[in-house]
Parts: sequence; structure tokens; C-alpha cells
Amino acid sequence: MSTFLTENPGDQPVWVNTSNCKACDICVSVCPSGVLAMRYEISSTLGAMIAVEHPESCIGCNECELSCPDFAIFVAEKADLKAAGLSFAKLTDEAKARQAAIAANNYYSIEQGAR
Repeated sequence: MSTFLTENPGDQPVWVNTSNCKACDICVSVCPSGVLAMRYEISSTLGAMIAVEHPESCIGCNECELSCPDFAIFVAEKADLKAAGLSFAKLTDEAKARQAAIAANNYYSIEQGAR
């Protein structure tokens, strides 16, 4: 199996190849809609790993994919989602508030609490 899993594992707007992710949290910091968050992962070198927590809120801005230094996160092509009968979301006030809460929680999932 290749370490570069670039194919969408399903009809997902955003996905992560955790084999390549070094848990730097850059992608979480640039996501405007609170789609991504860090989660505790004891098997990871840094004790954390990226998680796609709210894929339904992905707006398709590609900021996460473009900012990832390890080529570990991918955003679907708009045409591929459309072919699956899906689309990217609009940026809502709820999504902006979720992103602010994640940022205030050191980029960790707001469901997991502060570290």
C-alpha cells in the first residue's frame, strides 16, 4: 500500500492519510469552518492526531490541503462531489463559532476539552 492515499475513501469532502500526518495542527488552524480538530492519540509520536470532525461543514476552500507540509490531507474535487449528489457547504455563523472554539482549545476537539 502506498503511503500517499490520495483517493477519496468514499463520498467525503475532506479526508486524511494519518500515515503521513505528523500532527502539526497547521490544517486545523487554517480551516475557517471547524471541520478539523486534533484528537488525543497515544500511539502517535506527539500524542495527537488530526480528525475530520464535521465533514458536512467543509466549504471546499482547500486551505487545509494547501497548507499541509506532509501532503496528508485532501479535499475532494467539486465535480466528484457533484457526481455523488453532494456539494460543499456554505460558511455559516455556527461553523465560524465552532472554529473559534477549536482555536481557543489549542486546536483540540471541543468535545475532548482543553489539554
